[in-house]
Formats: sequence, structure tokens, C-alpha cells
Amino acid sequence: MFPFSARILPGVEASARCRHFHYVIELVPEMQVERLDVAELFGRSAPLHVDLGCGDGSFLCEMAQEFPKRNFLGIERLTKRVEKVRRKAKKIENVRVLRADTLFAVRYLLPKNSVETFYLLFPDPWPKRRHQFRRIFTRDFLEAIAAALEKHGILRVATDQLDYFHQIERVTCAHRQFQVLPRSPDDAVLPVTKFEKKFRDQGAPIYRLTLRKTSPVR
Repeated sequence: MFPFSARILPGVEASARCRHFHYVIELVPEMQVERLDVAELFGRSAPLHVDLGCGDGSFLCEMAQEFPKRNFLGIERLTKRVEKVRRKAKKIENVRVLRADTLFAVRYLLPKNSVETFYLLFPDPWPKRRHQFRRIFTRDFLEAIAAALEKHGILRVATDQLDYFHQIERVTCAHRQFQVLPRSPDDAVLPVTKFEKKFRDQGAPIYRLTLRKTSPVR
């Protein structure tokens, strides 16, 4: 049993006469966690794409506009960033944002076998050696991703930190449920995140990995 459950809250500007009705999701004290009802949350059934640590929502909103037949959920822990996403997504009907810790949300809030694609773009690298245990990409994280992904679902990762990239490769190679895919032309057409633009301007190389779930969760 866990001491939180998901509650859906309307955006501040929402009213009975508003055509566009968007949600921010908070965690509130309850007896236990209930997984999200994705179809109810978006008001339709469609392939679900999830941006882990969506920041200011630029990537999330651009993807949603580019692919209107998909549902896009952003997960972000910081309240101010969630508000930025909410404002940007005000007129984008296929975007929702969840304010929660990323690993908690993936493990306990997303329904099993529900996600077509996850995006983990430039996660906090925690570059100091004494802080690296805080990095999100671990075996536990990958186990949670595998459970939430549908059959043959995709996890797309990008980082500017070479040592973190090598860690991601090692964790992935030790996990039997994922296959590393070759570089795809689709990589070139993804929107550029705020962090990627910053790193490109600095001349930093970008390291990418695309993983496919190859076997069902047992």
C-alpha cells in the first residue's frame, strides 16, 4: 500500500464554457495508488507517448502538434515547470502533464503495457562521482519502463555525457527485455529540446540510444 493517489485537476482558466479543457495531475494523500485511466484522461484511445522529465514542455508540445493522432503525457517533478507546460499546452488537445517523480510515475501510475514510446532526453547527469547514484537510468528504472511499454514499445534516450551514455549501454546490455536499434532517420526529425540546443551551441556531441522492448514482462 502506498500513501498517495492520482487526482486530476482542471487548468486555472477552465470553465464550463471553455472548449479546451486541460489537466494538471497531482498526488494527494489517500490509502493507495491507483493507476491512471489514460483513455479517460485524454478523452479518447490513442497511442501514448511519454516525455520523462519534460522540462518547459517545448519538445512535448511540438511533438503533440506534429502527431495529433497520438496522446502525449509529460512527467515533471518541479511545479514551476509544470505550470510552463500547462500554459504552452493550453490550446493543444492531445497533451497532458503529470506532476510527479519520474520513476514513481512510471512504476506505479502508468498502466502496464500502455506506452508506445518513452523519451528520456538529457536526464540530469549528476557528473560528480559522489552523486552518480542519483542517476535515473538503472536496472530498476529499466524494469519499470519494460512493464509500462506495450509489446515492441520504444525508449529513446539522449545525453551529452559520454560516461553516462556508457553506463546506459551497460545497463541495457545486461537487460534481456531490450534490443538496441540502429540509428534511424527519425532521429534527425525530432524537435530539438532546450538542453540540446544549448549543448549544440557549445559544440558538445550528443549521444543517442533507441531501445525496443523485445519480450513480454513475466
